[in-house]
Amino acid sequence: MNTDLKSLHPLEIQVLLLPEAPLTVERVVEDLHFNIGQCNQAFSWLSSKGYIEEKERSTTLEYELTDLGKACQKTGMPEERILSLLSTAGALSLPEIAKALELDNKDAGSAFGTLSKEGFVRMDPEKRVELVKRDEKAPKRLSVLRSLLDKALNSPLKETELLPEEQEAISGVSKKRGASSALFKIGERERVVYAFTKAGVSLGKELRSQGITGEETGSLTSEMLVSGNWKNLVFRQYNIDTPPAKVYIGRKNPYVEFLQQTKDKLVSLGFEEFDGPLVETEFWNSDALYMPQFHSARDIHDVYYIKDPMYAREIEQPYLDNVAKAHENGGDTGSRGWQYPFDRDFTRRLILRSHGTVLSAKTLPKAKIPGKYFGIVRCFRYDQVDATHGADFYQTEGIVLGENVNLRTLLGLLKMFAEEVAGATEVKYAPAYFPFTEPSIEVHIKHPVLGWFELGGSGIFRPELTKALGIEVPVLAWGLGIDRMALMHLGLNDLRELFTNDIEKVRMRRRS
Repeated sequence: MNTDLKSLHPLEIQVLLLPEAPLTVERVVEDLHFNIGQCNQAFSWLSSKGYIEEKERSTTLEYELTDLGKACQKTGMPEERILSLLSTAGALSLPEIAKALELDNKDAGSAFGTLSKEGFVRMDPEKRVELVKRDEKAPKRLSVLRSLLDKALNSPLKETELLPEEQEAISGVSKKRGASSALFKIGERERVVYAFTKAGVSLGKELRSQGITGEETGSLTSEMLVSGNWKNLVFRQYNIDTPPAKVYIGRKNPYVEFLQQTKDKLVSLGFEEFDGPLVETEFWNSDALYMPQFHSARDIHDVYYIKDPMYAREIEQPYLDNVAKAHENGGDTGSRGWQYPFDRDFTRRLILRSHGTVLSAKTLPKAKIPGKYFGIVRCFRYDQVDATHGADFYQTEGIVLGENVNLRTLLGLLKMFAEEVAGATEVKYAPAYFPFTEPSIEVHIKHPVLGWFELGGSGIFRPELTKALGIEVPVLAWGLGIDRMALMHLGLNDLRELFTNDIEKVRMRRRS
């Protein structure tokens, strides 16, 4: 037996033994009883070896029931149920209909709107829904959809097999993505037709001449030896010269591993981790940090605002009142405040958090004293993307509370991040200004290629911030760019390399 025959998989052999005719998944499933995965695997192998070739490719749409569709097939569509209810109960208000049918008010209202447009129901002077066409059958659209729901219960519907009226009805209740709100989910089924090449035809003949069926036994088991059944079996021959497949050992992404190492280090030092939502209010993102509402960093060009919904329902009390007073006149913090009228509507505006310090502020009201907290937080800020900046980025954020914490404590933490976490050998500190800390410090490190860049800011929270949130002891705070620390730690020269989709670069970076 030559090398080609020895290296063939049983799935390949069985396909090669099929009579010459167009090869499709459907045909192989029917003739050889393969599952679809086995068919695709066999076609992939044979195509790469040049024994079959693609002749035709086409795409068809299929409609599959969603969970909502299955529920409606079982209990009825909202329109069907409303018509049935009104035919026996008479006129009812929309809330009464929703309650009786256990529907959301939104779904009941939507179904009423559709039936109203079709002229089957209307709203009477007392704001109750009543039937208009009491003696007529349900809209034809509903009967068509009912038929489609029943047909699709056992298998997806193919677009090519639908009548024009069925295609029109199903198009309004189907979605490709986010299909949870639709009755049907649209899927694309690709149909590929293959044919044997000359080499494939020749190999099939050779297989037949040697009596190879593809059903030969591939392994010898202890049960076969005990029973003696092995004597009656035909075993598959193996090609010991076939090189083994290259296997890559599974490893974490280098940046993910770096983040985990940083977390482990902070936890080992007694820090507790905090986290929170990506969408925040202006209150927690800025106001609670004693950042005035007229501050330039709160301009629309510096933060990303949420379009829908635009506002949170409310802000927690008593923190809203306390923070508002701190801004307007200092409240009971011993400060004069910012001396402007605090806008309580603007403070409910929703944005993507622009820095991690928002979580430090949210942690303060429930923090233990003394206490140490940190987070590795994804942030969003309008910025020009380059080697050291991104429009979204990660910060390591943290606070330390206690009677005895001071500036020396903070400098020790900054030194640990710069030298032990980032791996920098040249570090410098510079005075800075932030509305929520006093004193404020920036830490800078020197990259061997990019030179000096800022690692982040830090300081001691001002009383206007801490007292408004119920804290009477000093609070150290920092927000450092952990992406930039990773540049140093991993020996990279561009932040964008941390998020590359080039798997070979990731492997090389992991080995180095």
